[in-house]
Amino acid sequence: MLQLVILDCDGVMFSSKEANRHYYNDLLRAFSCPPMTETDLDYVHMHNVHTSVRYIFRHHTHVSQHEVNEYCAKTDYTPYLRFMIIEPHLLAFLKRIKTKACTAISTNRTDTMDAVLDTFQLRALFDMVVTATKAPRPKPAPDALYMILTHFQLPAASAIYIGDSKVDEEHCAGTGIPFVAFQNPTLKADYYVSSFAEVERLPPFQELLAKEK
Repeated sequence: MLQLVILDCDGVMFSSKEANRHYYNDLLRAFSCPPMTETDLDYVHMHNVHTSVRYIFRHHTHVSQHEVNEYCAKTDYTPYLRFMIIEPHLLAFLKRIKTKACTAISTNRTDTMDAVLDTFQLRALFDMVVTATKAPRPKPAPDALYMILTHFQLPAASAIYIGDSKVDEEHCAGTGIPFVAFQNPTLKADYYVSSFAEVERLPPFQELLAKEK
């Protein structure tokens, strides 16, 4: 029986590519560098901010990484939240499962996650949130998933992880946790869905939601 539902944030709970585009392009502009390519955008969508910053400045060797990091630390991410689009049916899905299973987030976001949860009033719908700064190693390392399983004292088979990227696939691989590929049929996964309405129709969720009927 499913007892624990773990979600990635960006690309699953939210469409956040435009927020990332504005944030990282503004960062590049602050140091007189050209904007990201689409390949750069795909990369930063999947990785934590520290890895992403190193990546987008990899060809701009005249820029001090230390100065960039200091600039990032002083930058308020809140104005960029308006570019994030919450996934349709997410709130209804979370409210339906919250009384029947534990809920958690495993994300490569860092100190921006609190602002996301508060702005979109999601904090009460999750029992645990593990960011890239809380786990010993960020995704794709499996550390965050093991932290979550340990916290709830549950076996991998009683959990499920919903992600949208190759990083998520690697994050889940080898943990024993079934993987749901969200809006990405190219991944190796146990289930494939394009919406949270489809997630609810998966066998583990049908069994879960039928518990109190």
